[in-house]
Amino acid sequence: MSKYGTIPTSSSSAAAGAPHLGGASPLDFISRAKARGATALATRRPWRELADVHAIGLPPSLGDAYLRVRANLAHFAMNYAIVVLVVVFLSLLWQPISLIVFLVCMVGWLVLYFLHDEPIVLFGRVVGDGVVLAVLAAVTLILLLLTGATTNILTSLLIGFVLVVVHAALHKAEDNVDEEVGRWYAPVPAQ
Repeated sequence: MSKYGTIPTSSSSAAAGAPHLGGASPLDFISRAKARGATALATRRPWRELADVHAIGLPPSLGDAYLRVRANLAHFAMNYAIVVLVVVFLSLLWQPISLIVFLVCMVGWLVLYFLHDEPIVLFGRVVGDGVVLAVLAAVTLILLLLTGATTNILTSLLIGFVLVVVHAALHKAEDNVDEEVGRWYAPVPAQ
């Protein structure tokens, strides 16, 4: 029986003499990475919803602006992260060394934080996700700052942050508050 055109499973690749990489084949890792990427992007809201001009309006008070920011940060979290990353990426286009470092760090983030299935074990101890997140953030920031693009990076992060906060404050959050309660924050009781 021919196996041409079939997707090998971990048991068939082990039987065929393929190397066993930590309990999974490279094909399994790629499949899981694609599934996790699709799951992460599934939390992204439609860009039309984010850019809806009919949902823009000044909040009546500072307290309402705060509530809008909280609700919209939860509702559009993935979109806002993409916006900030695009702003940083665009600012690094004129700094090729920084751009290469940024892309290498991004691969590290994908492998060590976003796409890993099993906990990371270092010297026989399990490393928690919070520690991995803190170390990756610190290493990324230090490497980017060592490339000489400090003001460029800090300025682009500030611009991205301002864009996100201004949009979150101006976007009316009445439509998305109910579905986001409990996802990122506890609801604020009405007074």
